[in-house]
Amino acid sequence: MAATSQASAPLATRPVLRASIGTRLLAAFLGLIALSVLILAARLVPDPRGMGTHQQLDLPPCGWLLATGYPCPTCGMTTAFSNAAHARARASFEAQPFGALFAIATAIFFWGAMHVAVFASNLGRVFERLLAPRYLWPGLILFLAAWGYKAWQVHSMR
Repeated sequence: MAATSQASAPLATRPVLRASIGTRLLAAFLGLIALSVLILAARLVPDPRGMGTHQQLDLPPCGWLLATGYPCPTCGMTTAFSNAAHARARASFEAQPFGALFAIATAIFFWGAMHVAVFASNLGRVFERLLAPRYLWPGLILFLAAWGYKAWQVHSMR
């Protein structure tokens, strides 16, 4: 009788790969950073103009917008995060589409990081793979498209 390979072995007999304590601590740390960003976004009141919410953090108005009349690549991100944290999906996407997607990704990342930290799972490997260029290029294209949308939105309001 031929020996069975590890791939065809029953799940109970396969070795379980667990995240190291260092990986778990890093996941907990990064998860807490993501959570703090989401909590901060929830504490802010989204600016109805679709940008400017960051000024509640005592940050100045967008210098790029003041100098050129056009928004910078991240204009509306804080407003999008705040709207997302308040469960206003449509307002979040209208404020800054990439910011809305990034807010959702931040929430997913938080839960994934906590899963790694608590259960020592290797879910973090999935997040590592998402940093491959084949995923980053489409992300950059979405980011630039969202910036174009925001520029069109600001220009059409004038």
